[in-house]
Amino acid sequence: MKKNSIYIILLLIFINLSCTNKNANLIVINAKIYTASENNFIAKSIAVNDGKIIEVSKNNLDSKYNTDIVIDLEGKTMLPGLIDSHCHFYNLGLDQQVVDLRGTNSFEEIIDRLKKYDFKNDSDVILGRGWDQNDWDIKKFPINTELNKNFEDKLVVLERIDGHAYIVNDNALKLAGIDEKTLVRGGLVLLKNNKPTGVLIDSPMSMIDQVLPEKSISEKVKALKKAEEICFSHGLTTVDDAGLDTEIIRIIDSLHKENELKIKIYAMVSVSRKNIEKFKKSGKIKTSKLNVRSFKVYGDGALGSRGAALKNPYCDDSHNYGFLRTDIEDLKYYAKEIANMGFQMNTHAIGDSTVSVLLKQYNTVLNNIKDPRWRIEHSQVVDLKEFDLYNNKILPSIQPTHATSDMYWAYDRLGKRIEGAYAFKDLLSSSKKIALGTDFPVEKVNPFHTFYSSVERKDLNGYPRNGFQMENALTREETLKGMTIWGAYFNFEEHEKGSIEKGKSADFIVINQNIMEIDPEKIPHTKVLKTFIDGQLVYQNDDL
Repeated sequence: MKKNSIYIILLLIFINLSCTNKNANLIVINAKIYTASENNFIAKSIAVNDGKIIEVSKNNLDSKYNTDIVIDLEGKTMLPGLIDSHCHFYNLGLDQQVVDLRGTNSFEEIIDRLKKYDFKNDSDVILGRGWDQNDWDIKKFPINTELNKNFEDKLVVLERIDGHAYIVNDNALKLAGIDEKTLVRGGLVLLKNNKPTGVLIDSPMSMIDQVLPEKSISEKVKALKKAEEICFSHGLTTVDDAGLDTEIIRIIDSLHKENELKIKIYAMVSVSRKNIEKFKKSGKIKTSKLNVRSFKVYGDGALGSRGAALKNPYCDDSHNYGFLRTDIEDLKYYAKEIANMGFQMNTHAIGDSTVSVLLKQYNTVLNNIKDPRWRIEHSQVVDLKEFDLYNNKILPSIQPTHATSDMYWAYDRLGKRIEGAYAFKDLLSSSKKIALGTDFPVEKVNPFHTFYSSVERKDLNGYPRNGFQMENALTREETLKGMTIWGAYFNFEEHEKGSIEKGKSADFIVINQNIMEIDPEKIPHTKVLKTFIDGQLVYQNDDL
């Protein structure tokens, strides 16, 4: 009888404890969790319910909650879902449908790749992307003679790696109405012997775009889904697409609502007077996965194609200052209208002249506006006297891998101005927060390359041995925050994502090595094991 009484008491205690346990959809235990919280808290376990984090603890939580799913990470590293603060998500998907020209060592190699593609596909239109004359022995823009010779009955359009130049054949020039007399503000038609070479820099590219066949809805959807697949495999849970037209935003929203697309997107609307008027009427768009409250403005071109606007001429092209793609009067108009709408203005700015114009205009317009968080995308070359014009209203969105891609030829372009270029630490000192991205597909999608470039200032070959301008390297903690919570802040989303904290979306990833502690040379080789969005597994690496 005594034994039975003890048994009953124990049973009642067990039942009582079970009844007091809270419910959770998912528990993660035995992890090393870098939360990216303000105090850099490192946890061991989290509990998730209905897509939200309900508890974060230094102790395992599996005994505290009723749950069907417990994931034991056995000491593996867990991070908040990564945010790419400047990329071209939709274009990444489109790039999977064109000829890959990355890594080509000459224009002749490009011709060979195009021939192979044409043999397999026999299409009337050949599109390619990824060439970079700076990688060739002869570091000059190509001429389209071989394109005309080998593809005389085709339409050929090949985009430079930075997205700021085309090389096209004469058929494309003729169809677009481009000749030696064509003048387009904010760009160049390169000539040789008073004839177009086929190279178009910045604005004239849009004339080609207008005559290219329109993508079907199914092709656009396919591109978005393929881009999502690639991003999930790299641990990206939120992407900031730097320039989308309204149709693509509508498609994204529709796919989200149908649960056909799960990745979270901060969509910058490609600026135009038409789009400004449209959003004046409709206002901001905010769902759990889509945020539309900003405009992407196009300030200048790229350093690699010498289209970035500089205060003084290029050191390797003494008559060239680059150019503004959007003139100053239009920039002023956009700034005033965007400010009045309560939207964010995010402007592409590479050269010190463009950066200077924007810093002054931003500061003028934002004088009486509280917490606008306007962004200067890239902030690549800054006049040393103007770093203090960045502040908590004007924020730098930067891409560390640009530094380690450009460093081989950047000094040739800039000379002494290199001291104010890729100055991430100096920018952080001024703004107190910095957002990191890749600008993919200009650079590779992999965020761990971003992390490595930010911390070590080296390329994937470990060059230079002692790092490039190491005084502007970021710490691992700063880099992680730049890829998580600060990225969320730049998107006005710091209260819903960006760190592993109670009440936030359960966006997190599991990786195969601890990037916060390992030998830095191992960082680029990091692999994502699992990616979760709102507590749901959206990617798993079954090969590791």
